[in-house]
Amino acid sequence: MAPSRSMYATLATALLAAVDTVNAQQPGTGTPEVHPKLSTYQCTTGGGCVQQDTSVVLDWNYRWIHTKDSNSCTTNSGINATLCPDEATCAQNCVIEGATYASSGIATSGDSMTMNQYVKGADGSPQNASPRVYLLGPDGNYVLMKLLGQELSFEVDLSTLPCGENGALYLSEMDKTGGRNEYNTGGANYGSGYCDAQCPVQTWTNGTLNTAHSGYCCNEMDILEGNAYANAFTPHPCANGDCDKSGCGFNPYAQGYHNYWGPGQTLDTSKPFTVVTQFITNDGTTTGTLSQINRYYVQNGVKLPAAAPGGDVINANACSSAANYDGLANMGAALGRGMVLTFSIWNDAGGNMNWLDSGSNGPCSSTEGNPTNIIANHPDTKVVFRNIRWGDIGSTGTTSGGGGSTTVTSKTTSKPTSSSTSRVTTTPISTTKVTTTTSSKTTTSTAAGPAQSHWGQCGGNGWTGPKVCASPYTCKVQNDWYAQCL
Repeated sequence: MAPSRSMYATLATALLAAVDTVNAQQPGTGTPEVHPKLSTYQCTTGGGCVQQDTSVVLDWNYRWIHTKDSNSCTTNSGINATLCPDEATCAQNCVIEGATYASSGIATSGDSMTMNQYVKGADGSPQNASPRVYLLGPDGNYVLMKLLGQELSFEVDLSTLPCGENGALYLSEMDKTGGRNEYNTGGANYGSGYCDAQCPVQTWTNGTLNTAHSGYCCNEMDILEGNAYANAFTPHPCANGDCDKSGCGFNPYAQGYHNYWGPGQTLDTSKPFTVVTQFITNDGTTTGTLSQINRYYVQNGVKLPAAAPGGDVINANACSSAANYDGLANMGAALGRGMVLTFSIWNDAGGNMNWLDSGSNGPCSSTEGNPTNIIANHPDTKVVFRNIRWGDIGSTGTTSGGGGSTTVTSKTTSKPTSSSTSRVTTTPISTTKVTTTTSSKTTTSTAAGPAQSHWGQCGGNGWTGPKVCASPYTCKVQNDWYAQCL
């Protein structure tokens, strides 16, 4: 379950807008958009794991949208209807600024990312950041992970997340361009296009001004929602314009296994561990029907026993309540088409996150998760994600047959994770060779390289994506940080 969007009501929301006479929005020039690099790895059983040229981008609801004379285009209740009565007018009147990632609670180093719930304000007091970011490719589009018949693994440190916090890593079937169009030329580069199974009503729907005030639904697969005391993984399939908002998830505590997850428990959440999720099809291929979702964990190089005697699995029987949404079959179809990897950290002022960690779902009291308690007692709460890998089942470093710890071989040396931003250990758990390469992922300015689409970015300081436009468009410089195909 994704965070309530009401918590962002006072944050600036944005649509890119023109800086010249062209009726197409452009980023502002006050704060350049510089995406923090986050190395990830795509794996095959035959070729090992290849390092990807990836980064993260902050959701555009966290950005400042303003007129050319720096008057805000948003109010406490949302968009300024006078400045933005429709998409074209909003694009003429307003620009959007880049994000300052450190002050938004984001820090990356090599293949590790730390997300902070709170950051220090100008007066030194903790201020709510609660960031949400997406995995971005070198072409300025979101990475579409096609995980049907595949697996996803990552290391995580939840040790500083108390009751009421949610460190989440999940998949959302967003448009890979972020809804890029003539009025939204930044698209995914500025974090646009968010959707999930809660069908949020937002100011923007897939990068377009939402004048109809309609919800925006899409398939969502929650890989991990958790803190140090509880966790769940949950598919939320959609059909006919609606979604299974509750989902058919697996929470060990809710299943009756009260001593599995927590500090000092079977899975010791006071220390980092690896999460492996496998999407099994009926015929063992990447084109079959999703029949089961398997989950297991590795800690200190050892594969842990499952919480449930039959394994921590979600199958068609477990998802019978989702029959109206075609259950696992619809979820699998979305995984086959490709979904966007999303990361967030948040707390729940309305319900104290009780649905995750209180009552029958976890050991926390109904009031422990109140954000007032969290900010008073845990202002340093954070989650760390590291070593994200996806690909063939059994290829990401820890096979279904068990764990093991070996030295990872690589042609390049990753920058070590700073102890100030991560408690994740540097002991590798991979049993597969990693081949780090950049040539296959690096684009060039020659015609032989990939071409950028209409309205897409094709240049600017720090830009590493395509610099050639698809015919008949040409790359035109708009400012030092942005050039686009027009």
